[in-house]
Amino acid sequence: MQHGEVEISREVEAIQIPSGERITLPAGLNVIITQSLGGTYTVATTQGLARISEKDADALGIDPNAANEAAEAAADLDPDDLVGHVWAQLKNVYDPEIPVNIVDLGLVYDCFIDEEGDKKTAMVKMTLTAPGCGMGPTIAADAQSRIMTINGIEDAHVDLVWEPAWNQDMISEEGKMKLGMI
Repeated sequence: MQHGEVEISREVEAIQIPSGERITLPAGLNVIITQSLGGTYTVATTQGLARISEKDADALGIDPNAANEAAEAAADLDPDDLVGHVWAQLKNVYDPEIPVNIVDLGLVYDCFIDEEGDKKTAMVKMTLTAPGCGMGPTIAADAQSRIMTINGIEDAHVDLVWEPAWNQDMISEEGKMKLGMI
């Protein structure tokens, strides 16, 4: 997808970055798409940055039925490897200010499947690059909603934790390459 200026075709709900507050962007507003990763869109407005969800891509003139990267990646995974599917979905979750997924940023500390009877619940522990980040609940909710798309998962819990404290050494080699750190 090309980044550039677009006019919002209809009123759309967005999340202000970095506060995490919900805002409404009016139809006719010109915005600049600065990032389009993991199915979400970061746009620059006259009031700062905002994140628009995948379900509202049409307001940006983007085809909402475009191929889903997560579904394509999941097609290559063993259907019985639920943990592998969870990790694959988490690689499609992005901090709207950083063009690296939360896995390669080193924000995901633990991932496992809790089985109680026939119910399978994905349990994820993750952190943020900074404890005061207002986008934390939004990023965690995005992770949870992506996990819930996996067949065989009935529930998902994404807990934000602060120990150990995140640092740049936790970024994967691939993430460091994308960020120009190596």
